[in-house]
Amino acid sequence: MKVFRLHLLLIVAIMLAFTGTTVFGKDVKDLKAAFVYVGPIGDGGWTYSHDLGRKHLEKMGVTTSYVETVPETDSIRVIRNFARENYDIIFTTSFGYMDTTLKVASEFPKTVFMHCSGFKTAENVGTYFGRIYQAKFLTGIVAGYMTKSNVIGVIGSHPIPEIIRHINAFTLGVRSVNPDAKVKVIWVNAWFDPSKEGAAADSLMDDGADIVSITTDSAAALKAAEKRGKYAIGNDSDMKPYAPSAHLTSAVWNWGVYYEHIAKQVAEGTWKTNKDWWGIKSGVADISSFGDMVPADIRDKVNKKKEEIIAGKSFVFQGPFNKQDGSSAVKEGEKLTDEQIWGIDYFVEGVAGSLPKKNN
Repeated sequence: MKVFRLHLLLIVAIMLAFTGTTVFGKDVKDLKAAFVYVGPIGDGGWTYSHDLGRKHLEKMGVTTSYVETVPETDSIRVIRNFARENYDIIFTTSFGYMDTTLKVASEFPKTVFMHCSGFKTAENVGTYFGRIYQAKFLTGIVAGYMTKSNVIGVIGSHPIPEIIRHINAFTLGVRSVNPDAKVKVIWVNAWFDPSKEGAAADSLMDDGADIVSITTDSAAALKAAEKRGKYAIGNDSDMKPYAPSAHLTSAVWNWGVYYEHIAKQVAEGTWKTNKDWWGIKSGVADISSFGDMVPADIRDKVNKKKEEIIAGKSFVFQGPFNKQDGSSAVKEGEKLTDEQIWGIDYFVEGVAGSLPKKNN
């Protein structure tokens, strides 16, 4: 009987080994991952979406921790504290954390650091982002079809290449189906400031916009649109619950897909410094479900374009299209390289708004 029990226990142990999360002999459940957030986890947008990714890791058994609403000026202290606590992976989720991430990484060479949206790497520092401009393009198509006034408002967070890229992609989507429409931009110079975002939405609607899209993190603009009987498009997460009668769709992140990828690499010892830029095909970026007001034929057209992007048959920044001043940006048959897309510093034709002047 004792021999039988020993055999039974051995069989159970083997079954658990093959059905668990063990990767090449090391279990991801042994990992500790830390997250540094620029905003509150309840912002409903950027930080909220990253925190959903963190929770995805927890479901896999990874031990996680986070600090929210970390100013750039205080980020080095927070990042260093996590490193001192022997976290295996530290995810820093704002562009402004780039240099402080590199600084701490140089002090803790055995820790893996992953910085979101930056461009600087080191032997133990990788960067990652997603091609959410593809989703922005698709939401622009929705807006182009749904507008009646041909004026669509966009609330800009900061005039940096990342946000310029997203506004351009949105505008190209709008004008691909409605060349008469224009996209008005108001800058709030903040990632998360519901008061400013709501006021900017009201200003855009006062100027004739019947749809408001955002590059900021809160749902304040969607609530403002709903209050006035207008439509809106969310950012970073599905914002339908905040303004169901106004919400057309949202450009959304699914960070859990990527965080699982990195955790498994670290667990199996195959992680190397990288510059990952995943798109809709990977599942890390997408659009949310449509609002009930979006007709079935428009949904079908958007979904068809999405499939073309996934199949590599359609490319967002492909010519011909012009710059805001009417000069040629990309000629017919040509397309921007990843490097050009990453550093884009001009608005495309159709955008009504200004960018800070460059210093000579």
